[in-house]
Amino acid sequence: MKSQDYIDLDLRFGAHNYHPLPVVISTAKACRVQDPEGKTYLDFLSAYSAVNQGHLHPHIVAAAEEQLRRVSLTSRAFHNDKMGPFLKALCEFTGYEAALPMNTGAEAVETAIKAARRWGTEIKGVPNGRQKILCAENNFHGRTLAAISMSSDPDSYGNYGPYAPGFVKLPFDDARAVEQAIDDDTVAVLVEPIQGEAGVVVPREGYLAELQKICEARGVLLVFDEIQTGFCRTGKRFAWHYEDARPDIMCLGKALGGGILPISAIVADTEVMKVFTPGSHGSTFGGNPLACAVGMASLEVLEREKLDQRSFSLGEQFRKEVEGIRCRSKRMVRGRGLLNAIVFQEGFRAWDVCVELKNEGLLAKQTHGNIIRFAPPLVIQEKEMEEALRIIEKVLVKF
Repeated sequence: MKSQDYIDLDLRFGAHNYHPLPVVISTAKACRVQDPEGKTYLDFLSAYSAVNQGHLHPHIVAAAEEQLRRVSLTSRAFHNDKMGPFLKALCEFTGYEAALPMNTGAEAVETAIKAARRWGTEIKGVPNGRQKILCAENNFHGRTLAAISMSSDPDSYGNYGPYAPGFVKLPFDDARAVEQAIDDDTVAVLVEPIQGEAGVVVPREGYLAELQKICEARGVLLVFDEIQTGFCRTGKRFAWHYEDARPDIMCLGKALGGGILPISAIVADTEVMKVFTPGSHGSTFGGNPLACAVGMASLEVLEREKLDQRSFSLGEQFRKEVEGIRCRSKRMVRGRGLLNAIVFQEGFRAWDVCVELKNEGLLAKQTHGNIIRFAPPLVIQEKEMEEALRIIEKVLVKF
């Protein structure tokens, strides 16, 4: 079948809850993908940062294949011989004492919310039902009912009420607003260190550290959603490392699965994680041996190939060169590491730029109408980056 045949099938039999670019991916390797007609593209979305290690990294694929010959799923009714080593590796990579594995990023956020609420009642003493979590406007923490109850995006929350109570939305990058909003019922502050879906919004330097100090002084938990920004994407292992603003809970996902499987987790120290007791939270697939084998291999690739350093240096190059491209519609370039965005003038149709980039052999996706996010796999080579920059310049000068 041709690409249009696959698109037609999607549109005919699928729910229309996405608006993808008119391209079909049939094969992929490292930083490139191919459609059924054989045209290749540079992938500059990386499945929203889930493919930091590149498509089908040989080390990760080998780990998955080996584990598939042994056992793939046991449930949490029994121990398996992969979960313990995986949790140990994840704790060592992140610097926390304990981890709780789940599947999707949204589940990691839900787990963090439950941990914070239970901690608030059992440790801090907030009466159950009165726990408050402070979050940021224009956030994206997934599309579960709890997540959209924190959202300020009508596309995410429209007509899904009633919404979950207990969330207070405050301006992003405003530590003073957080400090003023904390009261006796506040149990946590939950934010993204860099707002990805909002258009790669990087807060001013010092914001994360200020949040950490405020939360510590006021006795509330600091929770960072590093699902998109984590695992070397921003030029550090985690975005909070830029300010040494260690949170009490970190939500993880996407690149933890190495582009092979959905794997997520929260990490925290024992003082927080001990609020979970048998039966209080769980997942049939969370911590399954196949996912754990893949997760360990994914962490090994990040560390062995020093993908944080690669992301940092290539990100510097990307921003410098794109800033120099002449385009009257372009307002700014922002980002950290290889998580970047071009912001165009209000009302500008960034979709049209994405289509033209696709026609020239580069895949990226717009967000909020006038912003394009650029996030290639961290294994991208210098020659591939130069090729991508030539394509971006060729397209931008047309606009």
